[in-house]
Amino acid sequence: MTTPQGLPKRNDSFVEAFARGLAVIRVFGPESKELTLSEVAERAGMTPAGARRLLLTLVELGYAKTKGRVFSLTPAILDLGYSYLSSLSLRDIALPYLEQFAKEHGEICSLSVLDRTDIIYVARAEIRSPSARRLIIGERLPAHATSAGQIQLAHLPASELNEFLANAPFEQLTPYTLTTRKQLLDAIEQARENGFAFANQQLEFGICGLSVPVRDREGRYVGALTTSVNIAKHAPDTVIPSFLPSLRKFSDEICKSLTT
Repeated sequence: MTTPQGLPKRNDSFVEAFARGLAVIRVFGPESKELTLSEVAERAGMTPAGARRLLLTLVELGYAKTKGRVFSLTPAILDLGYSYLSSLSLRDIALPYLEQFAKEHGEICSLSVLDRTDIIYVARAEIRSPSARRLIIGERLPAHATSAGQIQLAHLPASELNEFLANAPFEQLTPYTLTTRKQLLDAIEQARENGFAFANQQLEFGICGLSVPVRDREGRYVGALTTSVNIAKHAPDTVIPSFLPSLRKFSDEICKSLTT
């Protein structure tokens, strides 16, 4: 039987059935909300029979549903993610500062953490604006194309950073996306030196992001505080002077709150 893609090497404590179930869940996403049995099996790297058993188990537990030949996840699947998110004291402490930033500047402010090759939003404060990008708690974005990803990569141990860069070249999302190892290393080194990262239209046209690192109680860098703005409203060369002081101030306040 084919081993699901991305599974680690087996050892005595590795529960393969559980890993296969997670592999099935992870094949669903924004561009693949509904999948047939054969599509799930192919993407998860397992036999149709194995995928069918896992899908029907998810249906029985209420985490998935089936309509005709297609399967999809239900909102109940969010319980799995929120169990993690709700346990984050960092999230609870950071949220008031995110809301204060959004109130003062009229722009989005978010908190994200690094997970392998992606960043995951764990908290956010948004403003009502037709031009504002909607951020979803639990949403994943590619780390290489975001300021939040680049500032967090700047504080990884060398071995973990090299493991990340081994995936280069990365997906080209816009003409400005950094895709090569050298481009990313240069950006990461600059972020490390400056103490912030700025990504101009690397993820999507018209949007630039500015991020600073967030530290935990032990002074370790555990996340990123980010504002994402529309360049139709803010010229790229005005973003850093306009928002960096506040991002740094709130990042410091979050750190102080975590250590008290």
